[in-house]
Formats: sequence, structure tokens, C-alpha cells
Amino acid sequence: MIKSTVKKLYLALIFIFLYAPIATLIVLSFNKSKTRAKWGGFTLAWYQSLFLNEEIMQALFNTLLIALIASVTATLIGTIACISIMNLKKHTRTIIIGITNIPMLNADIVTGISLMLLFISAGFRFGMGTILLSHITFCIPYVILNVLPKMRQLNPYTYEAALDLGAGPVYGFMKVVFPEILPGILSGFLMAFTMSLDDFIITHFTKGAGVDTLSTKIYTEVKKGIKPEMYALSTIIFFTVLLLLLLVNKSPDDNKNATH
Repeated sequence: MIKSTVKKLYLALIFIFLYAPIATLIVLSFNKSKTRAKWGGFTLAWYQSLFLNEEIMQALFNTLLIALIASVTATLIGTIACISIMNLKKHTRTIIIGITNIPMLNADIVTGISLMLLFISAGFRFGMGTILLSHITFCIPYVILNVLPKMRQLNPYTYEAALDLGAGPVYGFMKVVFPEILPGILSGFLMAFTMSLDDFIITHFTKGAGVDTLSTKIYTEVKKGIKPEMYALSTIIFFTVLLLLLLVNKSPDDNKNATH
């Protein structure tokens, strides 16, 4: 009995530490007062100001655009890389996979500075282009990490059988291989999108003047005080992600019942 109570208390403390800051942020997004130490009454003014703030809206647009393009491109390149890796010899495959894991284990600041020096030496003009190249680069290993296990589970003889039965290479891949590795591709895409959306350090070192994402915009505002509109934006993002998680994790039984 005591052991069970301790477990529940421990679990409750974990969730409190995880979600108490988010709950505080949500409350502050409805606080009429600009100071965090005083409750000035309920208001939706910050949500209205959010959509009228061109700088924040531009930073949000840049963030979503970069995350979407980078994740789609990284997913495509990563999936093709996985197919190529599986066709290598075992020793070579092990070396390539080890090299692929280095960017994930490497510190973000090292990756950011390295990419910055590369762009400077290559004569690139810093801006959206350099940010996109950087995000694609560090997202590819995460896609490979998700797709490769699905490739290993795939029966290679199924694809060969499809070719023997008259299917072309592309048709055989789309009908036999692609459905099997699709869960890994989707997981890789979502992880790449999340990593790109969340990144600050690499973006900070590779962005140009006048280009901001949400992370760099918040970092700039910390020095002079975060606007309450940022609380409203963070609240909207939190509930959007929560809604997506609920839809994704909805059981098939619920979907069947809904159709009936």
C-alpha cells in the first residue's frame, strides 16, 4: 500500500515538474497585467495583439516554412540514403551508419560554428538559404535513424519476387517496399520537423541579418523583456500539438465506431 502510494506520488511530482511551467505560461497569456508577478484580470488582448504583430507573424512564418521544407527534403534524402546503405556490404554499412550517428552525438554549437565557417569559406550569403541548408543537414541523420530499422525488417525477397512477376523497379518499390517502410518515413519526417522547429543554436550561427525564426526572436527579446504576445503564441502552439497528438493516437476502434 505504502509502496503504491510512493509510486503515485513520484509520478505526480514528475508530471508537476513537466507541466507546471507550461500551465504558468498559459495563465500568463490571459493575464491583463504585463508583469508576471501580478494578476491583472482575464483578457484576450494578447491574442489579438499577436496576430497584429508583423514581426512575430513573420518569425512564425519563417519557422514553419523552414521546418516544412527542411523536413520534406531531409526525409526524401534520408530515405534514399537508407536504401543505398542497405545495398552496401556489411563492413561498409557499419562504417557509414557510424558516420551518420556523429551529427546526432555532436554538440549543436560545434555543428553551428562548423556550418557557419563552411558558408563563409564558400562565399555564401547568409539568409534563408543558409538556414535551410543547415536544417536539412542536421535533420537527415534523424530520418535515417527512423527509416533504417524498417529497412532491416523488410524481406528483400518480396521485392525480388515482384520484379520476377513483371513489376518495374519503381512500381515494385512503391507497391512492395514503400508501404512497409512508411511508418519509419513518417516518424522520421515528424522528428525532422520537430528538430527544425525547435532549433536555435544552429539557426543563430547561420542566419543573416533581418531573418528571424521564433527561437531567435525570443532570444532577442529576452534581453529587453519578452512580450506577452509570445505567451499567447506558445499557448496556441502547445494546444495545436496536443490536438495533433490526440488525433494521431486515436485508436482504430474509435475511428470505426465514428464511421458507424
